[in-house]
Amino acid sequence: MKNTLRFIFLLVFFSIQNLHAQLQNTQPDFKTGSFQAGELLKYKIRYGFITAAEASLEVQEGKKQSNGEKSFHYIAHGKTTGSFDFFMHVKNRYDSYVDQQTLLPYQFTENVREGNYKRNSYANFDRADNKVQASKGTYNVPANTFDIISLYYFARSLDLKNISVGESVHMDYFLDKAVYPANIEYLGKETISTETGKYECIKVSPTLQPGRVFRRDSKMYIWISNDANRIPVKIEVEILIGSLILELQSYSGLKYPVTAKRN
Repeated sequence: MKNTLRFIFLLVFFSIQNLHAQLQNTQPDFKTGSFQAGELLKYKIRYGFITAAEASLEVQEGKKQSNGEKSFHYIAHGKTTGSFDFFMHVKNRYDSYVDQQTLLPYQFTENVREGNYKRNSYANFDRADNKVQASKGTYNVPANTFDIISLYYFARSLDLKNISVGESVHMDYFLDKAVYPANIEYLGKETISTETGKYECIKVSPTLQPGRVFRRDSKMYIWISNDANRIPVKIEVEILIGSLILELQSYSGLKYPVTAKRN
């Protein structure tokens, strides 16, 4: 279950956004965007009726890069809670630093604490040569390759108007020592009820790889607020035994009013 929770934390931070990654046909609106420094989103993760973990996503104003350009600093936290924390303590933090003009990352760091296991890793992105210098070596990567956190925020600024129901889209991200592809199917719009209220959402389903975490027939569904903020509201994923549900608990510092929320 510990590996499952770590993987879910990663999915929370990147998979929901691959839907928007039509880099050939769709361009991000950096002038308006869908977030700003000061935004904070908090979530809880349930396994059945038990709250197993909590997660948060935060945007801060970053320090200027060496070339003088402004940056954003994204921070993602995930940790187990309650009885889960008693027998499998997980406390992970992911930091991503991106250029404010392009939203492309120039540095990613990972701080992992899972029981007695600890790991600190990094990845520095060289845009000129399409390389990543990481903890485990230097790797060639495709243009516009992201880390798991910067992918999430980049995609929130893309235009969805040309996406059709049933269409799948693709994007690349770097993690550990390799580049991974992700394919996401757009399933349309749906209004869902949560503990914080009802939301009109965009619904997507990413492809999952069977193995230690997922069955061959496992499905994942993600609901994103259908408004200018594009907040991930809910994620539901089937695992080897049972399913996990991640649900929005609170938000603050949003750039726009939450018009997707219904009475």
